[in-house]
Parts: sequence; structure tokens; C-alpha cells
Amino acid sequence: MKQKLFIILSILLLAVAVTYMAWDLFYSSSENTNPYEFDLESLRKADTLSSPYAEKLLIATAMSEITAVSCDEEGRIYVAGKDSLQVFGMNGKSLQIILLQGTASCMSFDENGNLIIGMQDHLEIFSTNGKQLKKWPSIGPNTYISSVGAIGKDIYIADAGEKLVYRYSDEGTLINKIGQKDPATSVPGFVIPSPYFDLAPDADGNLWVVNPGLHEFEKFSPEGKLLTKWNKPGLDISSFCGCCNPSHMAILPGGGFVTSEKGIERVKIYDASGNFVCVVALPDQFEEGTHGIDLAVGPKGEIIILDPVRLQIRVFELPAKVS
Repeated sequence: MKQKLFIILSILLLAVAVTYMAWDLFYSSSENTNPYEFDLESLRKADTLSSPYAEKLLIATAMSEITAVSCDEEGRIYVAGKDSLQVFGMNGKSLQIILLQGTASCMSFDENGNLIIGMQDHLEIFSTNGKQLKKWPSIGPNTYISSVGAIGKDIYIADAGEKLVYRYSDEGTLINKIGQKDPATSVPGFVIPSPYFDLAPDADGNLWVVNPGLHEFEKFSPEGKLLTKWNKPGLDISSFCGCCNPSHMAILPGGGFVTSEKGIERVKIYDASGNFVCVVALPDQFEEGTHGIDLAVGPKGEIIILDPVRLQIRVFELPAKVS
């Protein structure tokens, strides 16, 4: 009797062990073959379009971390990052280093040519010779300033933490908020799954804002009225995919857009109506996994790309036309 009981218990234990191993194998296999996961590698390889742009200049920065790039009307390139800001000529020569206290999250210029620097939860204003002119107080504990721009005396702040755009006076007074969800006026509200949330003023004094979770560009009046919008969700190279793209953008002379993405490292051009025009840089021109590819546009339409992994500024331009 005891021998039979021992055999039965042994068989039950063996069955439990086999069942556990089979379940563990199945579960591990399921984790490694997520059917809902984007196959980014195949999408990278699918980007076979050639670019009409050529890389004209490669600038190696002297910084340990770079996060933002901008360009003034004279063609000077400003690169901000951890504890400093470096200025270069369009020939790549280093012109100046400005010390910061902390890491800049974004950067632009006001109407007087002064630098507006986002420092996560507040702004700091510098003259181009490196003198700090103003330091604003913190906007709030949940604020993450991901982009900044100016129209006249007004300063616009994209807050990825609160998922809103603020319009401030240059003295730091809040004028109004932009982008609050309002079905009555077809404002969808900003969908910000990660801290990439860009804006840029256009030549008409209105504001373009990227709604990255919707793969959408939205144009607002200064008062916050939604004027127009366009979007490009999809998996082909003319579209934007993933949780939140494009991650960065800048406005071109004539009103077009240059965009960058995360997940699939590429830089592209769209016209003023949102139609895909061409590629500037493809994934194989970046280290895989690169994100935070900030953009600026030079006075002659040069595409200025911040490469945060290689700690470089890369300048692309269209080849000169032969007459």
C-alpha cells in the first residue's frame, strides 16, 4: 500500500513539474514575440529613399551632453546641454561658451535676439554675450518645458508635464493657455506619452504645435483658437508611427516643416500643407536608439541636426544648382 502511494505521489509531482516547465517556456516565448510590438528593424530597412540633401558640415561639441540647438539670423549655431551652451559659426568654428546652472531642455530667441532657455521647470533669458538677464520662477512642480518660442513680446512654452502650451508676456505674466481639450471647438487636447512636445511660431504670427500622440500638427492663433491641422499616421516613410512622433520640428523658409522622430531615427521635409516632400537623413545615418534629435534651420535653409549620441551638430543642405 505504501509503495503504491509513493508511486502515485511521484507521478503527480512529475506531472506538476512538466506542466510548470511547459507553462514557463510558453510564457517566455510569448514575452519575446509580442504580436503587438512594432518591428522597428524592418521599418528602418524599409526606408530606401535617397535624400537630395548632402551633409555639408560636422561639428564636434566639447560638451558631455547636448539637448537643444538653435540658429540666429547671422547663421551662428547655439548648442545647449548640461551646464553650458556653446556657440559656433556656420564654418564650425567655436566662438563662445556660456555657463549654465543645470541642463537646458530647449532654446529659442526673443524679438530682441536674446536667448530663451528652458531649464525643465523655468526659463532663463541670456544676452548673446552670455549675460543672464532674467531668471523666471518655477511654473509648477509637474512642469517639463520641452519647447519654447516667441512671437513679438509674447513667449510660448510647451509644457510636456501638464500637456499644455502657455502664452506669457516677456515680463513673465501668464496671458492664456492653449490646447485644452474642447470638443465644441474641435480642439482634441494634447496627447503626450513621453516628454517630446514641440512648437514653433510661423511668419504670420500664429503658432504650430505638434500633438505627438496623434501624429498631428495643429495651428493656433495667439488667443488659442485652432485654425487648422494636419496629421500623418502610418508605417510608410511619408508618415509618423510609434507612440509619439514627430519628436521635434522646425519651420522652413516658405512655411514648410522639417521633422525628426524617435524609434525610427530619420529627418524629413513636409510642405506647408503637410505633404511629404523628401528625406534629409535616414536611420542608417544615426546610431540605433538615438532620440532627442533637435532641429534648427539656418538663414539659407540649412537643416541643422543635433545628434545627442555622437555629441555632434550636423548641417545638411541642398547642393547648389548648376546654371
